[in-house]
Amino acid sequence: MSKNWKTTLYIVWGVQIMSLMSFSFGMPFLSFYIQDLGVVDPDQIKLITGILNASPAIGMAIMAPIWGMISDRGGKKPMLIRAIGSAAVILFGLGIVNSVGGLIAFRVLQGFLTGTITAAAALISSETPDEHMSYALGVLTSSTFIGYSLGPALGGILAEAIGYKFSFMLGGGLMLLTLFVVIFFVKETKREKKSDHEIRKIKFKYILTPVVIITLLIVFFIRLGRTFPSPYISLYIQQIRGSIEGSAMTTGLITAATSIVTALSALLLSRLGDRYDKKKLIVIYLIVGILISIPLLFTNTLVSFSIFYILIFFAIGGIEPLIMSYAVTLVPDDRRGTLFGIQGTVGSIAWAIGPMLGSFTTIRFGLESVFVFMPVFLILGLGSVLFMKQKTKKTA
Repeated sequence: MSKNWKTTLYIVWGVQIMSLMSFSFGMPFLSFYIQDLGVVDPDQIKLITGILNASPAIGMAIMAPIWGMISDRGGKKPMLIRAIGSAAVILFGLGIVNSVGGLIAFRVLQGFLTGTITAAAALISSETPDEHMSYALGVLTSSTFIGYSLGPALGGILAEAIGYKFSFMLGGGLMLLTLFVVIFFVKETKREKKSDHEIRKIKFKYILTPVVIITLLIVFFIRLGRTFPSPYISLYIQQIRGSIEGSAMTTGLITAATSIVTALSALLLSRLGDRYDKKKLIVIYLIVGILISIPLLFTNTLVSFSIFYILIFFAIGGIEPLIMSYAVTLVPDDRRGTLFGIQGTVGSIAWAIGPMLGSFTTIRFGLESVFVFMPVFLILGLGSVLFMKQKTKKTA
């Protein structure tokens, strides 16, 4: 572990804020962007919105464990450089396309070539002492949501004033600046490289123990709960307001607010895992999230919807860093890149399933139907945590 792990953490934290802010200048407004490109049929808009939000997940699900294994062999910093550099090119590409097919193509490439969150988490987990892991991953997770809060807020204003294409190209420029910060300022501790024979001895079976598999299942359900409704928030807001005019700015502000409270949750709630039982804390957070998500089913105004939707994200925002800080202590130090790669695959599968299932339910039952599934997935996550607690008691 690095003696300067805090310095590395804070630099990567800033890098991730810039990186994810760049991504989120235009991503929350894809449903509006495709209308700009000429799609007008409401059902077509819903279907294409689902495809655009699911398409990166396919490539990411395939590549995340591969990039993770490469990082364990060749270093975590090169993988972060690869992810950010690819993201810069893809964002420029999204800004110059003139068809929905072009949008989908670049989104697919995004899944295969990017993955800054997984790359950053692998780097930080390898540099941080175990006793500070909940704190470090909580801080890193907060950067994700700070970036996702600043990006949509600024992007919504820019989109209304200048257009969606400019939002993507501006994001590409900022991502390029982020790349230089990583190259010149992020340091990685050099470790003795293992031989191919030693590497082959540490197989997936030593990583994917029953308890680790359950932690990944919890991540899967939490991601589903978060991602299932998110692509359709902009359309739901458009429906409530009765007009597309001004909806991008409103969507950006609500998305920013959910990201801010998730970041606060990651900073405040997850760090308790360094002092208290992580599994008990996760149970508490899930129960609170379930209770808050139920009133969301009965809201019919923009204000009440915003309040409950934002509160849910605060309740569950500290869960992922807690569960992953627990999981990394269950695998060898030099396999943590692989673990985060597998986690990236699990999260990407949820990312792919959520929007596509959301397309079906919104077309079949209306936009409000997506909110029925939030408490369902959180309940499934709660059941997985309780099963894990039982499993660890038996093996203790």
